[in-house]
Amino acid sequence: MNPNSLSTNGLSLSQAQSISNLCNQRATEIANKLSVVNNYSKIVSVDGQEHETVKGRKLPEDVVALLTEKAELHACQAFLMENIKAKDALLNQAKREAADISKVEFPKNYEYIDPNVIQQVDENWGWAQLTKAEYNEYLEADAFAAHIGQFIHKGSILDTLRSELPTLPAIEWMTIKGDGTKSPVTIKVHHTSEELLMVHEILANLHRGYEQRVNYYKAKVKNLVTQENARIAKLNADEQNEATKVNNDRQNEYETAHKKAAEETRNIRAEFEKKRQSLIKEIASMRIEADPRFQKTIDLFLPNVKEIE
Repeated sequence: MNPNSLSTNGLSLSQAQSISNLCNQRATEIANKLSVVNNYSKIVSVDGQEHETVKGRKLPEDVVALLTEKAELHACQAFLMENIKAKDALLNQAKREAADISKVEFPKNYEYIDPNVIQQVDENWGWAQLTKAEYNEYLEADAFAAHIGQFIHKGSILDTLRSELPTLPAIEWMTIKGDGTKSPVTIKVHHTSEELLMVHEILANLHRGYEQRVNYYKAKVKNLVTQENARIAKLNADEQNEATKVNNDRQNEYETAHKKAAEETRNIRAEFEKKRQSLIKEIASMRIEADPRFQKTIDLFLPNVKEIE
């Protein structure tokens, strides 16, 4: 299970879901604002009057701030959704749990025992070994790397602007009148290659930093999984050897031991069910404690949401 920020204080799930939705809406607005950027406007002069045929939409001066905000919104949304899923996972896990009666020894009539083999772990286990702060940093870095990368990589908005700029002519001609006379169309470029390069370099530098942190955590998780599976493999080998030894010696006793084991099993299950119901009640009351790195975004939307639960 991933590290979570569930505690007795903080946001209710209804608040968290509402804030997550608002984060998504605001991020979509920013994306829409950036998606319409172009390199020029087109103005045609007809009979001494100028008419704008293509509206110019210059790259916003605060593009870095907009992308930073967009990444912060997605990071906060990821944090909230991870914790909403974490609470659901805890509840589902508690509901699925069964009493551990593995220590109750039911007598087997001439049957060998099977070794208690431990399953190999996967990357989900590896991520769960990170601290809450490490995992939240990974979520943040991944969001920043992804959304800045989408804006600067090949085929992106910025790449399209840079590729298109050198190809723009200074003027075009358009046939307006019925006699075939062509009128000049002035093309006003509102970016320079230097300006777009500077924006690219700033964002690329930010992207590299965040991508390095993402790769660092992915490598760390992979190493943790490899080490744990090596340890489990040794434990399983030892368990197999021990089971083989025990199986060579086992037999005898049945009825009395079986009645005793059955009674012990009933007691274990009754006690387990009592504790499980208490745990389910405790989990149901959990809230999401906001990480300081996401507090600014949460505070922005919190006054606009109502607590249902």
